[in-house]
Amino acid sequence: MKEALAGLILAALTFIVSTSAQEKPPEPDGYRMEDYRAPVPATLAGARVLATAEAEAIWRTKAGVFIDVMPRAPKPPNLPEGTVWRDQPRLNIPGSVWLPDTGYGKLAAVTEDYLQRGLVRATAGNKTALVVVYCLADCWMSWNAAKRILTFGYSNVAWYPEGTDGWERAGLALTESQPEPRAGGATPSPH
Repeated sequence: MKEALAGLILAALTFIVSTSAQEKPPEPDGYRMEDYRAPVPATLAGARVLATAEAEAIWRTKAGVFIDVMPRAPKPPNLPEGTVWRDQPRLNIPGSVWLPDTGYGKLAAVTEDYLQRGLVRATAGNKTALVVVYCLADCWMSWNAAKRILTFGYSNVAWYPEGTDGWERAGLALTESQPEPRAGGATPSPH
C-alpha cells in the first residue's frame, strides 16, 4: 500500500514537473519566427528578466526607459471606399515609448532602423541606459526585440515578459498611447 502511494506521488510530481517544463520552452539560438503568442522562455541570455514588482520599482524610480513593442494592426488594404478606419488604442505602461512591429523574428531594414532610431531617442544615445522591453504575457515579440537590442550594443537590457497583462493584473495603471513616428510618416511592413 505504501509503495503504491509512493508510486502515485512520484508519478504526480513527475507530471507536475514535466508540465511546468513544457510551459517554459528553452531559449532558441535565433529569433522566434512564428507563433508569437505562445509560452516564452524563462531567460534571455545577456538580459535581466523582470517580475512585475521589479518592473514597477524601475518605473516608479524612473531608473529605466520602457519600450513597448506590441504590433499595431495595419489598415486593411481592401476596405470599401468611404469606410472609416480607426486604429485600435494601445494601453501601455505610462511613459513608455511604443515602437510597434519591432519584435518580429525578421525585420525589414526600414523597421530595424525605426527600432534603432527609437532607442537612440529614448535613451538619448546612452547605450548603458537601462532599457526595459515588453509587450504582452506569452508574447515572443518582446523577447525578440530585447534580443535584437542587445545586438545593437545596449548593455543594460531588461525583459519584462508579463508585459501589460502582468502590469494590469497587479492593479497598476495603463495609459493610452500612440506609436513613435516613423521617418517620413510612412508605415512600412514589419518584415
